[in-house]
Amino acid sequence: MKITIIGTGNIGGAIAMGLANSSMIATSDITCVDILPKNLENIIAKNPEINTTSNAIEGIQDADIILLALKPWIIGGSINQIKEHINPFKQMVVSVAAGISFEEIREYFKINDSNEKTPPLFRLIPNTAIEVKSSLTLIASYNASKEQESLLLDIFNELGEAILVPEKLLSAGTSVASCGIAFALRYIRASTVGSVELGFSPEQAQSIVMQTLKGAVEILKSHGTNPEQEIDKVTTPGGVTIKGLNKMEENGFTNAVIKGLLAASK
Repeated sequence: MKITIIGTGNIGGAIAMGLANSSMIATSDITCVDILPKNLENIIAKNPEINTTSNAIEGIQDADIILLALKPWIIGGSINQIKEHINPFKQMVVSVAAGISFEEIREYFKINDSNEKTPPLFRLIPNTAIEVKSSLTLIASYNASKEQESLLLDIFNELGEAILVPEKLLSAGTSVASCGIAFALRYIRASTVGSVELGFSPEQAQSIVMQTLKGAVEILKSHGTNPEQEIDKVTTPGGVTIKGLNKMEENGFTNAVIKGLLAASK
């Protein structure tokens, strides 16, 4: 199984590093393509066993999976460059470009539903935690078999957790899972700053906040409960937790999170 990643910026590079640390694809079977030398230099510095090239046509020749980790305004030009060199009976095309629909991708390829040479297409929404094999990755498919869907799920389940969803949920998924990394980190920053004000050193504060969040996630996973059930266990009447929660809500905590998610989704 060989995979070529076109575009090795933050997310493309993170995917490459995650795959290199997985068991499904050998590091020597990963090829990274980028026109920017510094991006390829970063890949080589992190893992010199990964193949690199600035030539996209050369990079995709033996690939089973072609993964386009490109910005939305770049993907059309990249597809135009390689489309005549893709074998639709052997190769799958995976796009990580946020907001670019299957319909738009098909237009770039100039293909349609009646064209028997339509390649299997996937849209992928990971987050940057994929580099450390802790991503939540959403996958949608077009013209793909169940076996091909299972293959993509197997590959990206090794890099965290992967879920197959309808394309219509990808925009919402980008907000919750991809942008959600930044939202979670912003909470960590805010809580760390508050902890420093309470007297902890910045290093102690961040460590405390990160372990506390990790514990909250593990409780939910272990108990199979929802957040409110676990909140009830620590909010004794008249206690400090309920006072803190009420002050956060008074300042718009839940409403701010919901509005942020909706804004990102749009």
